[in-house]
Amino acid sequence: MNFTKMHGAGNDYVFIDGMTTTADWSDIARKVSDRHFGIGSDGLIVAANSDVANIRMRMWNSDGSESEMCGNGLRCFIKFVLDRKLLKGTPEVVLVETGAGILKATPRWDQGLVTTASVEMGIPELRINEIPVDIQEASPSNLSHLNKDLFSQLNIPSEELLFDSVIDFPDRSFTVTGVSMGNPHAVAFVDDDIADIDLSKYGPLMENHDAFPHRVNFHIANIIDSTRIVTRTWERGSGQTLACGTGACAIVVSGRLHGLLDETVTVEMPGGELIATWTGNGSVILEGPVAEIFQGQWSG
Repeated sequence: MNFTKMHGAGNDYVFIDGMTTTADWSDIARKVSDRHFGIGSDGLIVAANSDVANIRMRMWNSDGSESEMCGNGLRCFIKFVLDRKLLKGTPEVVLVETGAGILKATPRWDQGLVTTASVEMGIPELRINEIPVDIQEASPSNLSHLNKDLFSQLNIPSEELLFDSVIDFPDRSFTVTGVSMGNPHAVAFVDDDIADIDLSKYGPLMENHDAFPHRVNFHIANIIDSTRIVTRTWERGSGQTLACGTGACAIVVSGRLHGLLDETVTVEMPGGELIATWTGNGSVILEGPVAEIFQGQWSG
């Protein structure tokens, strides 16, 4: 089975053309993702045929669980399908069917190859039932820092938010805001340096907290100024990753709801920088570089 390994800001995935192939992708995801006995990656992404878009993207985490969406994976996916000519020509826009709906991607070309892609990541979902959140397992929201001017445009009752809710662990607490970008996210803006927080300890606790029945991606962030943040991520099903595209979007949405961030924000992650834009209405736009690492054949 031929594969390509790619990364976006260090968020690395193994890509396979599954348009004419069927397999136990969950099992393959676990095997190829293993960084000692496999190829090594944050997960597996498979190109498939679609009846409703130009192409379909399916994505599995490194633990074999299938996820709805991956922003960095989607940007790499565009390069994969176009460089491999799984779609004809050099399209200006590609419509991709994902578990989070049909998303529109705009590739950037250089000498016949895709070097970067801008993706419309969809409209963020803030309702607790859609994230989802079991509100009985979380503390009440604290709306004192809610940007009411922006929030008033969204036509969502405030009681349907998870906003600045305190999640307690034995030796510390995190104040989190819930956002879905087709997959669930909990965002915590913290005052202490994120480098000093033991994410390997608190990430699994947040991921598997009873407040999040589908588990959750957890992000801790320091705000540098209104146009730049620094963040670290614990991804559901994958653990600590160098970047998270849907997470970058969720963090910017949360920051905008707090009145802390401008419309366009540079999100600095351990693996590189992404740029996320959200006006407060409509889709979040995610931009950033993509790169191919190597190709090979998998026989495991």
